[in-house]
Amino acid sequence: MKLYDSPGAPNPRRVKIFLAEKGIEVPVEEVSIPKGEHRQEAFLAKNPLGQLPILELDDGSVLSESVAICRYFEETHPEPPLFGTDALDRARVAMWDRRMELQLFIPYAQVFRNTHEFWKGRIPQVPEWGEVNRKAVTKALVWLDGELADREFIAGDRYTVADITAQCTFDFFGRILKLLPSPEQKHLTRWYEAVSARPSARA
Repeated sequence: MKLYDSPGAPNPRRVKIFLAEKGIEVPVEEVSIPKGEHRQEAFLAKNPLGQLPILELDDGSVLSESVAICRYFEETHPEPPLFGTDALDRARVAMWDRRMELQLFIPYAQVFRNTHEFWKGRIPQVPEWGEVNRKAVTKALVWLDGELADREFIAGDRYTVADITAQCTFDFFGRILKLLPSPEQKHLTRWYEAVSARPSARA
């Protein structure tokens, strides 16, 4: 078994934090996105979409998409439960993880892809769309701060995959774009400080 990772990239890091929370060690092979190694023939043979992370299993089969990989490890190593504990809790965690993707991760990614120098000449950029998403991010931070007023973590009283998604969003996009929670957003700031202090945050 081997995890293909590009250091610093947010989606592979979602898996690495998940594995750290589970106490699972998996061999890692680095694939450089800046150098375009994810677009080379050898990697595309494993994932034709050219995206990271991927998990190559012992039989040679490959799983891609960070949440799918995390679900695999949740099934094979159920403790601690990061996708929920029963039908209702699993549904609630799935709801909040999806919200973190739609309300945070994707808008942040659109700001990054459409306004940042790294992508100039690599993809078509639409700066106006980036700015539309910047405003969406600002609204989402206010919304999430309010949601965290009455609970410790995003989906309830336990750390879950939803926290990992939001945490990786802030750690990568938020820092690059200087769009982190403001001190006035005290509930969101409290949450971010707490998750950042977990040992898994070093993954």
